[in-house]
Amino acid sequence: MESSRPARLSSLVEKFVKFGLVGFSGMVVDYGVLLLLKEVVGLKPFLAVAAAFAAAASSNYCLNRVWTFRSKNKQVGREYLCFICVSIVGLGITELTIWICGLLLPMWMTDWRFYVLKFAAIVATTLWNFVGNLLFTFRHSAADNS
Repeated sequence: MESSRPARLSSLVEKFVKFGLVGFSGMVVDYGVLLLLKEVVGLKPFLAVAAAFAAAASSNYCLNRVWTFRSKNKQVGREYLCFICVSIVGLGITELTIWICGLLLPMWMTDWRFYVLKFAAIVATTLWNFVGNLLFTFRHSAADNS
């Protein structure tokens, strides 16, 4: 049993790397849809942001289901809903991190330092999203593929 620990750790690291790559592709989808809807279609910014988030989260779900976690769960709708819930909590973590930093470090909200805060929020959110999806959304797949 002891010899399977390195294999499990290696599998977890591989999943995390794949999860990060999928997340990066989601960022491209997010910005692409945002640009299209806001600048080309002329949608109001808040609606464009919401639609871009939905498109990126949906894209991330599909890629993570097939590639990262190799899910065979027949309850796709339920799994998707769980993924979206984890993603919304992640969005909340990002917003809360920026809001708290804005209260504690208001001078950081106006220049390049804001992007350092945003990066810290992305790191925290990525960790939450990975663990949340590993333990909740794809927990059966994680056990089957270990």
